[in-house]
Amino acid sequence: MLKAGVFLDIENLTRNGGWGMRYDAILELVETQGASVLRANAYMTVDRRRMEEDERYKAKIEQYHQVIRRTGFRLVLKQVKQFVDAEGNPRLAGSADLELAVEALMQAENLDYILLGSGDGDFLRLVKALQDRGKRVDILSFANCGDELRDEADHYFAGPLLPNLLPPREEEGTHRGFMHHVDEERGFGFLTVRTGYGKNDIRDDIFLHINEFSEEGEQINNTRFASLRDKRTIIEFDIEEQEGGRVRAVDAVEYQPSIAQRQTEND
Repeated sequence: MLKAGVFLDIENLTRNGGWGMRYDAILELVETQGASVLRANAYMTVDRRRMEEDERYKAKIEQYHQVIRRTGFRLVLKQVKQFVDAEGNPRLAGSADLELAVEALMQAENLDYILLGSGDGDFLRLVKALQDRGKRVDILSFANCGDELRDEADHYFAGPLLPNLLPPREEEGTHRGFMHHVDEERGFGFLTVRTGYGKNDIRDDIFLHINEFSEEGEQINNTRFASLRDKRTIIEFDIEEQEGGRVRAVDAVEYQPSIAQRQTEND
């Protein structure tokens, strides 16, 4: 069994659609790859000055930290720095990226497999360095993952496509997938969805007709429909069972990461 380490860039994940993700599901994802998790580290910044001045904010942040720790993660906190910009406005800046990179390199000596949770292209050199040491390196991210980082990984996991990683959103579709085949002229395609965390846990026979996809409540043309495949757009939809075990996607829309909860946290 592979010895695994998990290193999560919390700021990057939550800023790009991962707010509310289940940390226990991330550990399950790693274990499904045939690995035993030896190290699980989560890196994030913290504004201790604001925590001292704002009891409500402090309570919310500490509660969030406890959620992460209860799932078995070691939380690595980096104090944000305050500065004044060119217009005289107070700003905050900070990143725990350096801590993540250093610890990943140091701890990799005793690991076979690393799951890096981040879409930050600055980690490209880290991924290559770990691979040069003979480690398998997979990437987990949500929106805005750098192309080079995604391509360099041994395997890339798109967070929104992993079942039960994100909380359900009742007002929108219950499934997420991407179009792997499209007939532009006739206006239909087939979707691939993940049914689990294993390599072969996929279903790729879900039929989608152009009339079942809309943008802002409006139908799209065939060229735009075909571009959904070319851009590997994540599509959110409901499933309608048909005779003979066939299924079709209905009420399909482009998946839009929800940032409402993250904005609430920052208030």
